[in-house]
This record gives sequence, structure tokens and C-alpha cells, in this order.
Amino acid sequence: MVDVLDTKRAATRFRILVQIAERQPAVSQGEIAEEVGVTSQAVSEYIRELVDDGLVEMEGRSRYRVTREGVDWLFRTADDVRRFADHVTGDVLGAMSEDAYIATDDIEEGDTVTLTVEDGLLHATPESDGPATGIATTDAEAGTDVGVTSFEGVMELEPGSVTVLQVPSIRTGGSRAIADETVTNACDEADLVAATGVEAIVACRQAGTDPAVTFAVGEVVADAANHGLSVTAVATTDAVGRVTDALRDADVSYEVLEG
Repeated sequence: MVDVLDTKRAATRFRILVQIAERQPAVSQGEIAEEVGVTSQAVSEYIRELVDDGLVEMEGRSRYRVTREGVDWLFRTADDVRRFADHVTGDVLGAMSEDAYIATDDIEEGDTVTLTVEDGLLHATPESDGPATGIATTDAEAGTDVGVTSFEGVMELEPGSVTVLQVPSIRTGGSRAIADETVTNACDEADLVAATGVEAIVACRQAGTDPAVTFAVGEVVADAANHGLSVTAVATTDAVGRVTDALRDADVSYEVLEG
């Protein structure tokens, strides 16, 4: 258990120090009392303790400031709280949550199933020896959706590759300035082809490739790669930055090819 959650007093002390840090240097004990849910007298006592412990310094009447030691303590405690929250949401609630998977074979409620990702989609197979398993919460025929909970282990998933192919803007030739072969070579082996910008969409069509996605390409491509798919994003020069920004935000590696 995190120290500040051990007792109500410890939690209140933490919350009051946070309030002082947020409001400093002019600190209204009444406002803190209302925010935290204690009396103004109690806030005054807590602040006196925080001053005595060197976490807060008094600069004058109703003027307080969190000391360097207080800031360090807040950082350490906030990290502890964050780790505890991650444990609750990831380990505890994650195991209790229920997600939908595609059944690879007939499954009965209560079966132990092995969990995998195929073609970017979650699948459940009625067996118990996989690296990631769960318990079926519904009956399901092969190819239909099945509920799964009580997750254990980690699914083996290699992140997919992303290729970003630049197509010149209309100002510099547009789709006419890129060879069909260049587009075909970039797209042929991809599990998913996305295109953004009119010039890029036309270039794909001229090369005999119909992009599956033409909106929110950066976000879709990043999500697909995180699900193990090999993706090609064909983007007009003006739109390449938006695609690569989304990939960087999602921490997805990529290769950019000049058209």
C-alpha cells in the first residue's frame, strides 16, 4: 500500500501539500479546507506540521511556499501513487475486464482460451498452453465473437513495419511525377495501404492500388502497426508531416521513401 493511502490523515496531508503548491504563495486556508473536506482549523494544524517538517516555509501571514524538500517529497509520493494506480488499472482491473475476441473454434463458457493477434485482430483458441490466456465468458461458434476475462500472461506480438511514401504535390507535378512502379513496389507487400491527399490517392489508383483508408491516416497507420500489421502510408508531400507526427506520438518507427 502507498504510504499516503495508509491512513486518512496521511492522504489529507498529501492533498493539503498539493493545494499549497498549486496556490502558493497566497494561500487561503478556507479554500483549501473546502477543497479537501476538512475544517480550516484542521488545515492550519496540518500546515504547522508541514512547516515543522521542513516541507513548507512561511513567508508572512497567509503566505506559504513548498520547499525544495517538499517538492521532492511530492514527486516521490506522486510516483508511488501513479505506480499503485497503474497496478490497479493494469493488473487488478485488467484481469477483471472483459474483451471481445474472435473464436478460432467452437468455445464454451468457462473454457480456458489462448489469446493471439492475427491480421491485427484479437483471436481466442480453446487451449490453455499459450503465453497469454483467459477464460471465456460466453459460448461461441468458430468465427464469431466471444467474451474473455481473467487474463494472464502476455500476448506475443511483433510490431508491424510502416513505410511512408511521399507523392509530389500538384505544384510539383502531383501523381504524374511518380512512377506507378514506385507505388506498386511500396504497396504490394503491405497488409494495409492508406493514402492521404488527393495526389496520393490518385497515384495509388493509377498504380492499381485502392487504399483502404483515406482519412485520419496517421492515427490509423500507427494503430495498425501496433497490432502487428505491415503498413504503407502514401502521402502527398504536404501531408507527410501529419502522418509522421502521429507515428512519433505513438512511438512507432517508420521509413520515409521519396516518390
